[in-house]
Order: sequence, then C-alpha cells, then structure tokens
Amino acid sequence: MTRGRVVVIGGGVAGTAAALHCCDAGFEVTVLEARPRLGGVAGSFRRGERMIDTGQHVFLRCYSSYAALLRRLGVFDSVRIQPRFRVPVVAPGGRGWLLRRGRLPAPAHLLPALLGHRALTWRQRSAALRTALALRRLDPHDPALDEIGFAEWLRARREPERTVQVLWGMLIVAALNAEPRQVSLAMAVKVFRTGVLDTVTGGDIGIPQRPLGELHDFPARRALAAAGATVRLRAKALSVQQADQSLRVTVGTRGEEELDADAVVVAVPHAAAAKLLDPLALPEADRWSRLSSAPIVNVHVHYDRPVTDLEFAAAIDSPVQWVFDRTAAAGIDQGQYLVVSLSAAHEYLTARTKDLRERFLPALRDLFPRAHRAEVLDFFVTREPAATFLPKPGVRALRPETRTGVPGLVLAGAWTDTGWPDTLEGAVSSGHRAAEIVDLATSTDYRVAWR
Repeated sequence: MTRGRVVVIGGGVAGTAAALHCCDAGFEVTVLEARPRLGGVAGSFRRGERMIDTGQHVFLRCYSSYAALLRRLGVFDSVRIQPRFRVPVVAPGGRGWLLRRGRLPAPAHLLPALLGHRALTWRQRSAALRTALALRRLDPHDPALDEIGFAEWLRARREPERTVQVLWGMLIVAALNAEPRQVSLAMAVKVFRTGVLDTVTGGDIGIPQRPLGELHDFPARRALAAAGATVRLRAKALSVQQADQSLRVTVGTRGEEELDADAVVVAVPHAAAAKLLDPLALPEADRWSRLSSAPIVNVHVHYDRPVTDLEFAAAIDSPVQWVFDRTAAAGIDQGQYLVVSLSAAHEYLTARTKDLRERFLPALRDLFPRAHRAEVLDFFVTREPAATFLPKPGVRALRPETRTGVPGLVLAGAWTDTGWPDTLEGAVSSGHRAAEIVDLATSTDYRVAWR
C-alpha cells in the first residue's frame, strides 16, 4: 500500500531528486519527461558515433546535494574533483599561469590565487584582496544586497575595469551566466563566499569524466526503476488542473490522456511551468514568470592532433572564455576534441556557424600555438537559448517558494528560491525540498497541513 500518487513533471536533476525522495517516502511515483532522455539541460545527444554534451557542466566540492545524487545513481566515480582548486589561465601568445589555492585557513588560502594573478599589477592584486575580504563580510541572505548590482558595488570600491574584466568578471560569468553588470550583489556574494571564501576546499572543481548522459540519463532511469518509479519519456505534460480532492495532469503522447495525483511536482524551467500551470491561475505565477533567461553557446572543435595539454582553462583578452578538453569523455581516440563554453552569450546566440568558425579558430590558435599546425576535422556549435535564469538585481523577489497556493502542487528547479544561483546544486536541493513538502503534507490531514 502506498501513501499516495505523485506525478513529477520534468526529468532533469531536480525532478530525479524529487522522484527518488518521494519513492523513499513510500509514494507511488510517475515521472513525465517530454524529451527522449532524462537529465534536462545537463544531458547529451549523439553526433555520429560520439556522445556530445548539451553544455559543459562543472561543479564544486561544496555541492553536497549534487554529489549525494551522483552517489545514489552510482556514478560518483565518473567525476573527478581536484585535490586543490587550480585554474589554468591562458592568454594570446601562448602565455599562461595558474590560479591556485594554498593550504592556509580560509580566506588566506586564496592568497596564491590573488597575489599570483599575472594579468594584474601588484596594486590591483592588493586591491582585489581587500575586495575579497569585503565580500566575505557580506550576507547573501540580506534582502538589501539583492537590489544592488555587483558591478555597481565594485565601482563603489573603485575596482579598476581591468580587475573586473580578468578576475571578478572571469569567475562570475562562468558561475552565473551573466556579466557583473547583470548580477545582483547577493548572488555574487553567494558564489564567492560559498564557493571560495568561507572554506578551504569548497571551490575545488569537479569535472565529469564521461558524457553527461552517462551520469544523469541511464543511471537515473536505473535508480528510479529500482526505487519503484514509473518513468515515461516523450510524455509531455500539457496542463495541471484541480479535480475534486486531487490534481489532474493532462499528458500528450499519441493522444491526450489524464493522470490523477495526490501531489504534483513541477520540475521544468520557469517559462514552461508558467504555461503548464496557466489553468490554475496562480496569483504568484505572474511574478516568477517574469524571470529572464540567459543563453550559453558551445563551440566544438575536433583537431587531428593535440593542441594543448590542459584539461580545461580560463582565457583572458580573448573571445574564448573557458575551454575544455573532452576528448576522452567523448570516446575520441584520434586527435583532440575541445569545447569552448561561452556564457552570457547573447551576441553569439543567432550568429552563423561560419562566422563563429572565423572568430574562434584564430582565437584558439592565439591561445594554443600548436593549433597552427593542426587540421580541423569537425566544427559545430550547440546553443542553449534559456540555459539559466538571469540573476539580475531584484531577482530574489521573482523566485517562487516551493509550496504554491494549491494543495498538492509544488515547484522544483534551480529557478525556485533555493538560496543558490542557477546551478546543479540548487536544482537538486529544490527537488529534495519539494519532496519534503509532499511528505510532510501527507503525514497528517493533507489540506490542513498545506495551509
């Protein structure tokens, strides 16, 4: 006998986490996913004989909920976490150096990274150190900080534009998919404090060693089946409506069908959630439907020979932002396969592949001189128009709570008010929170508990 029926709409990491948690709590769970795979934006697709990731996702050691999910899926050994934070930085002309942490207690562990930043003068490095200490004194939960722009705050501290560009901007664009001028101070503080300032090890970077589909798709299907959940792929939820004492989900497959549930977890992006829940006329939906989206564009280059020995690197003074060597992960045994990850990529979203080729192949040759002698075997571009929400000033007021005003209806996803930016950790945390609310609400009188 089960405690009730739960439908989870969306099979990304938030939906997977919610579904597993609900199964553990004794619910009968059905997962509906419109795609032919699980994993959401953190997935893969096939190009010829290769599995290509939809985007380059990395995580930090402080992502404890995400790490626990990977362990639950049995794939934690398929990621590698650095022993110590270490980011190679490359610049045109083949120049490069390392940003790395030391072994001193936080925040002194960052002294090697800040004082060793060769693109800055000693005066700029010293000022950046003072800014880091000022960030550590700020509370990311302070509502006032969410109304202030990060770039505005940096200007008030008289940080030089060069420092903003090659230090704060380099890190914040990758972490939040937005330029410093588009980021609320609260979100920036969360990134820097939780990621690199509060603990010595929190910012150590984890990198998948296999395609994301082999982390989030097939293992999630196995884990959900083992937990007793029903997973339905290519099953698009069309609407959610109230029906007597339950909720009714209309699903479009070969023909429309209806599923009744005691609780529904909506774990799809905010724009899709707004459309899906339109029949319920949720008063709070008008607020979170105003969240903006930000794109990520990935430039994929397969060379006939290795052009760099780096697993990944950040680039400065170049259109390249971050570049990853995905040769082994994609199962390629000839040459080298690099992926250039471009965050806040509004200017590249509609650019022709030909134009991006003409821009980024010379840029890669500037960064990696060995690329001058390499032949390009393949070049293609993948685009994620709505990869994340835009963490602009005032964004916290737009992000919804997990619980809605409709009994049994909960929201999950990195866009909900998790306290985290739009990250894998925020997504998984939101899934657990959604399941906890379903669990608590059904522990006593359902309708009374919901109020």
